[in-house]
Amino acid sequence: MAAAKPVHFSELLKNAPKNWGRFGPNDEIGGLNFLTSAEVLRGIRAVKQGKVFTLGVPLARPQGDPLYPSRSQPIRTMAMDKGFYISGKAQPFPGGMEYADDVITMYLQGTTQYDALGHVWHGDTIYNGYDAKTTMGGLQKCSIQPIAEHGVVGRGVLIDAARYKGKESLDAGERITLDDMLAAAKKQNTPIEKHDIIIIHTGWLKRFYDQGAEGIFPKGAFNEPGLGYSVELAKWFHEMEIPSLGSDTIASEQTNHEESGTMIPLHMALLHYQGVIFNEIDWTHDLAQDCAKDGQYTFLFVGAPLKVVGGAGSPVNPIVIK
Repeated sequence: MAAAKPVHFSELLKNAPKNWGRFGPNDEIGGLNFLTSAEVLRGIRAVKQGKVFTLGVPLARPQGDPLYPSRSQPIRTMAMDKGFYISGKAQPFPGGMEYADDVITMYLQGTTQYDALGHVWHGDTIYNGYDAKTTMGGLQKCSIQPIAEHGVVGRGVLIDAARYKGKESLDAGERITLDDMLAAAKKQNTPIEKHDIIIIHTGWLKRFYDQGAEGIFPKGAFNEPGLGYSVELAKWFHEMEIPSLGSDTIASEQTNHEESGTMIPLHMALLHYQGVIFNEIDWTHDLAQDCAKDGQYTFLFVGAPLKVVGGAGSPVNPIVIK
């Protein structure tokens, strides 16, 4: 049976909440407006033990990194090393100092990363109503730079969806509903609070390192598990004023929405419409293991993407402090 024709986002989301204009006509950081100094202090108060976790994945591994299928692997090249001195192509600095230097060529979203608010759209406008033509040749509006200049700092909460469902990892295409997320938070004794930075653990990313690309692209298909679109979910995010969403998957949401036939609709409903900052490819395994041991699922979250001028995204190594 042929697949149903996808519903256009303009129809699927015609009554969806928006934050366009909410923070003024010049807004380019969306949900980060909620992360005030008071929210930073609330995040600091979540620190109880001094434990530190970094959520960035290794970059430019010889074995390959987890990437969206259309993106090529990072290429790291040595521009200077001991071989240059051995061959006589370079001479030590006065005093005898030698050095190594290297270059990397990569997609800015080719590792643990943040999306800029101008990264995705439908029609002719990006977040906050800016003309989509402003993305041509580099994002003149809603690039990653304003997000990087603000920083993503506040109280974070881990939702261990895999543990809640009794699995090491969710299945391909498996949906996490709003009810699932809230029930998992309740089971963890960690109710999600207004302005929390939400990080979801699915166990999906660990499959890549355990099984290789086949672990997350079975039979070559891109069909990730994750938080799934619903009208109720979009309204909940809007009412709770959630500034940022991250996960241990490439897109931080369920890939395919069966009811509408659309792909990654939360990128539209949350990022494009509400300005929720998406953080993707987070290594959450160690954090989830530790949270299950000590019962502390809240923490100070610090995300500092690079200030790439005109960039549609940026690598990041988020830091969690419990």
